[in-house]
Amino acid sequence: MIDLSRKRGAAVSCAAGAIAFGLSMGGCSGLIGPASGTGTAGGSAGASGGSSGLGTAGVGSTIPVPVCTDVTTAKPGRTPLRRLDLAEYAQTVHDLLNVDTSDVTSTFPPDNTGLGFTNNADVLTVNSLLAEKYMTASETYAAAAVANLTTLLPCNQMTVGEDACAKQFITAFGLRAFRRPLTTDESTTLFNLYTAGKTGATFSDGITVLIEGFLQSADFLYRVEATDPSAPLTSVTPVAPYEMATRLSYFFWGTFPDQMLFDAAGAGQLSTAAQIKAQVTRMMADPRAKVAVASFHDEWLSSGLVVGAQKDMTMFPEFTDAIRGDMQQEASTFIDQVFWTDGKLETLLSAPYSYMNQELAKFYGVTPPTAAGFQKVMLDPTQRAGIVTQPAILAVNAKPNQTSPVARGKYIREQFLCQQLPPPPVGLVIVAPNVTPGSTTRQRFAMHEQVASCAACHKLMDGIGLGFEQYDPLGRWRTTDQGLPIDASGTIISTDDMNGDFTGGVELATKLAGSAQVRGCVIRQWFRFANGRSEIPADQCTLQSLNDQFDAEGHDMRQLLGNIAMSDAFRYKLTQGGGQ
Repeated sequence: MIDLSRKRGAAVSCAAGAIAFGLSMGGCSGLIGPASGTGTAGGSAGASGGSSGLGTAGVGSTIPVPVCTDVTTAKPGRTPLRRLDLAEYAQTVHDLLNVDTSDVTSTFPPDNTGLGFTNNADVLTVNSLLAEKYMTASETYAAAAVANLTTLLPCNQMTVGEDACAKQFITAFGLRAFRRPLTTDESTTLFNLYTAGKTGATFSDGITVLIEGFLQSADFLYRVEATDPSAPLTSVTPVAPYEMATRLSYFFWGTFPDQMLFDAAGAGQLSTAAQIKAQVTRMMADPRAKVAVASFHDEWLSSGLVVGAQKDMTMFPEFTDAIRGDMQQEASTFIDQVFWTDGKLETLLSAPYSYMNQELAKFYGVTPPTAAGFQKVMLDPTQRAGIVTQPAILAVNAKPNQTSPVARGKYIREQFLCQQLPPPPVGLVIVAPNVTPGSTTRQRFAMHEQVASCAACHKLMDGIGLGFEQYDPLGRWRTTDQGLPIDASGTIISTDDMNGDFTGGVELATKLAGSAQVRGCVIRQWFRFANGRSEIPADQCTLQSLNDQFDAEGHDMRQLLGNIAMSDAFRYKLTQGGGQ
């Protein structure tokens, strides 16, 4: 941090300047190592297959998959420098200061995504607009927090003295804001900042400027982990206690550690698998874990996008804001209930039931529940099975005026098979075929396979997507298209254990539920979310171990989270620069 011991007017400017360090790191952290979700590196993360979903390279893969032979040496992969994404930033500031941060996601520039996740370190850079937002937000939040000064401070400044109380605040607040104890130099610098803010003003002004400095510090905005530049690049070390507390808290809660994690870190009790497992069990029982799990599924499955989905309102006037909200709520309720009460991946992918209110049930055309709110509703098992046949998924992956075999097939390929498809040819103008009377979607989209430059990729997507033709652009069941009978037959190619023909969304869901490649992909998706990066060859042993455990534990997604927290990639790091 820079020297901030100046008069109050200059101190505010210097506090804003504290972010410069964050900017310098942010510009690098988004580019270090293989980029996630773009180019060949994004495709490399799609390696999948084999009996455990790991053996052969998937579509778009360019990195060879090594054989895991040495299981005695920890292989943590890389540890990129991670900026808090906007959701983490908003929750952290709220929990630190007890202030309203609901404006963050609407007024800040949106985060980029890497392989579908906004917490991917490789894309979390800081541009000038975000830097400005951090500065103005720190001023707003600091002022709001100091308005309730007695609840913010760990002491009474009138009793212990203002400067003594400020020092206590710096120590206590600094531990939480930086997720570790402050160094002596940091405490001195921060006290100088407080002094500069107070000089010629008030104690409250000093605390206000101090909070602004904290919120603009790189040690707050980034999850900084210590490295040793002099160590060999391949040297592996356990993650330090406070760093482990931070990894756990942001994985399971999306915010900084609570006092029990801080206490465990201070006592050196976050090193063994048993100690971490005990914390995971405790954290999973906390309501905050539900929020983090919901965030993962919302980003992985993109079900929340249905709220903003646009349809031709002349054709579909019933697609109202209320119905879109109900669709999103159905998906989130279904996922929440399956994850926390059953836990099995197969249930998520093939359950013949969902959760609806009376309005959504009528929209579906099924018998509505008798009670108010979202209730469990059994569905026709020949029409619906699991998450991939829910309208929130199907409506998003469709055009405003027609279905889209391309979007629906691409969705399955990338989200459930972890195969990143290459972008369309440069300069290609993508226009969906016009809806014409007397022609089905299958007939209109058949031209994709008649053009050589399009056929290869579209066979990967359309063959899957056409199996969803029994669901209209809003995700409702139908038996005809333009007055003609629906042909919902599909074909899957280029997978490890799903190749072949199928008919309809239910049969596809059954194939997904029984696929080792899909199980391997779901593990990869959680791995990416937990570690904030794509997987690389060095993670092969970790992924193989996670697959073996997942199979042994009956594909329980709750157990998977604990196993990830106890894995090599989570508990260890390369000493020098984290292998960035």
